Amino acid sequence: MFKAALFDMDGVIVDTEPLHHKAYYKMFKDVNIEVSDAQYASFTGQSTIGICKQLIEHYKLPLGPQTLVDIKRYHFKQLFDTDTSLQLLDGVLDIIKDYHNHGMVLVLASSASMPNINRIFERFDLDQYFIAKISGADLKASKPHPEIFIKAAGLSGHAPKDCFVIEDSTNGIAAAKAANIYCIGYDSLHSEDQNYTKADLVISNFNEISYGKLVSKLATV
Repeated sequence: MFKAALFDMDGVIVDTEPLHHKAYYKMFKDVNIEVSDAQYASFTGQSTIGICKQLIEHYKLPLGPQTLVDIKRYHFKQLFDTDTSLQLLDGVLDIIKDYHNHGMVLVLASSASMPNINRIFERFDLDQYFIAKISGADLKASKPHPEIFIKAAGLSGHAPKDCFVIEDSTNGIAAAKAANIYCIGYDSLHSEDQNYTKADLVISNFNEISYGKLVSKLATV
């Protein structure tokens, strides 16, 4: 049985995508660029700084990437502080508590910035369940590069073969598999235009991977 669960955050623990979408498009407007829906969808799972570097190169913007990051984060913080509809995804708190109560080690491995991660964790009191949090924004490479999950497994204190990842994005799933870690793809109503074919298991409800059901599933693999 696995000993550690490595959670993505956006689209897995909380659906901040609507806020990120609004913040990004406010930033796009501020710097006078038009980003297509397809191009925006390709950014899913990547760090903000990585996305901004791509935007600068693609649109030949006379700005530094950190300037774009700061504009986007300003808009996100304003939205985060004023949008009362932001909630944890259905069933995720139950699964977090379930794993924690069964002695599993939980690590957060998200492409979000650490300030945004901390805002979510403070708002929903999640620090009590996780032993570590790692932000892809602070790493050298973004998903689909495996760096974030290799380091997350290291923080868990367990070998990659004893860990599993819960991800909702094409890039995140690719990163997990590149790190040679079992990956559960969470295909929710909030996930759009993502490819789950590389995931080892695909679910649409967290009830499908309760501790007991996960033990049963793995026993038949």
